[in-house]
Amino acid sequence: MGLRITSEVLTLALRDPFHIARSEVGAGIEITTVVVELHDERFQGIVGIGEGYPDRFYGETPESMAAVLPLLLAAIGEPEPSAAGLAAADERMDTAIRWNGAAKCALDTALHDLVGKVHDEPVRTVIGLTGEAPPTDFSIGIDEPSIVAERASRAADFPAIKIKVGGPSDLATLEAVRDVYPGPIRVDANTGWSRADADDLLPRLVDLGVELIEQPFPARAYRDLAWLQDRSSLPIVADESAVTIEDLDALEGLVAGVNVKLAKVGGIGPARAMLERARALGFRTFLGCMEETSVCIAASAVVAPLAEWVDLDGCLLLANDPFDGLLLGPDKRWLPSDRPGLGVTRRHR
Repeated sequence: MGLRITSEVLTLALRDPFHIARSEVGAGIEITTVVVELHDERFQGIVGIGEGYPDRFYGETPESMAAVLPLLLAAIGEPEPSAAGLAAADERMDTAIRWNGAAKCALDTALHDLVGKVHDEPVRTVIGLTGEAPPTDFSIGIDEPSIVAERASRAADFPAIKIKVGGPSDLATLEAVRDVYPGPIRVDANTGWSRADADDLLPRLVDLGVELIEQPFPARAYRDLAWLQDRSSLPIVADESAVTIEDLDALEGLVAGVNVKLAKVGGIGPARAMLERARALGFRTFLGCMEETSVCIAASAVVAPLAEWVDLDGCLLLANDPFDGLLLGPDKRWLPSDRPGLGVTRRHR
């Protein structure tokens, strides 16, 4: 076998506590992500770096990733170091194992990084995807309204803020944020609302100038999503309901937009395919992330030109990102790198 992979489980502290409506007990203080290094004996000395964020909500853990990665590696064989070879590798992974988006993402992003380095070109050039990406928003987790407002004031230079909701203080929180932040507010309930919650809040969200509502109801509550979109002037965006490209057909006509994440769908190649398919179906496109390092945010930035809205702030939520090389412009757009591969490197430990 020409390919060899090593993985490392990283436990990283968050800059501020970050809770969402479906957070597990004890979560929100630190995160766990998996970084991999991909070696190819055909290209001695070149190492591809990738990342996959295991989320129990989608059935993945570091242990499940460790079990699945060797199987995925065997499935892809020795792909050609080209855009066609990358696409073929993604197809073989999907054929070999269903779901397991984080494991696929780790291998897909590492393979893209390796192929870019083999050609001495950035990934975006290798796969022919250029164009300007939208600026990223900044996300703030559930907390006391005054605390959320204070964090919003610190993020006032971002062109939009995403506020996590799904608790008893949602309205008070959003009112407190609006008092200190004049820009667009995006609301993300992470499956935490009922129809009654949404019905009560919707008029006030409109008054407060909220830009969109993300995943208000449980993942398979399609009728509820359609019910809310039918009565809402704000776009409803599916996230937990839109895991892979296969979910798009079921959501067509029910919601205005979908949130695509590399860790859900399986990496750069699958994210591109899902975004392009979503646009073709008439969805508005949102590119999101997990609380990831610069590795996966750099990979996500490659496909960001295909999105209308961008929420790629995962590495900004970390107290200490262990990777260098990803640069955020003054307008909060991730700057395209001219360095080979994803353009990120591990800091000296």
